[in-house]
Amino acid sequence: MNDKILRRAAVEEMTGLSRSTLYRMMDRGEFPRPARIGQRAVGWRQSQIFDWVDSRDYCISGRH
Repeated sequence: MNDKILRRAAVEEMTGLSRSTLYRMMDRGEFPRPARIGQRAVGWRQSQIFDWVDSRDYCISGRH
């Protein structure tokens, strides 16, 4: 699989979540943890984020 690695800013953009919310959800096991991609860099597999977004029960325009 040719999976793109996303940095935090891209994950925030895709999910609409803030940095603090992402890390809080990771601590609770509600969001995938990133992989280390360098000494001081982490990233998420794009497929993991797509799967997480698809698994969410969310409202669009106030309808479920």
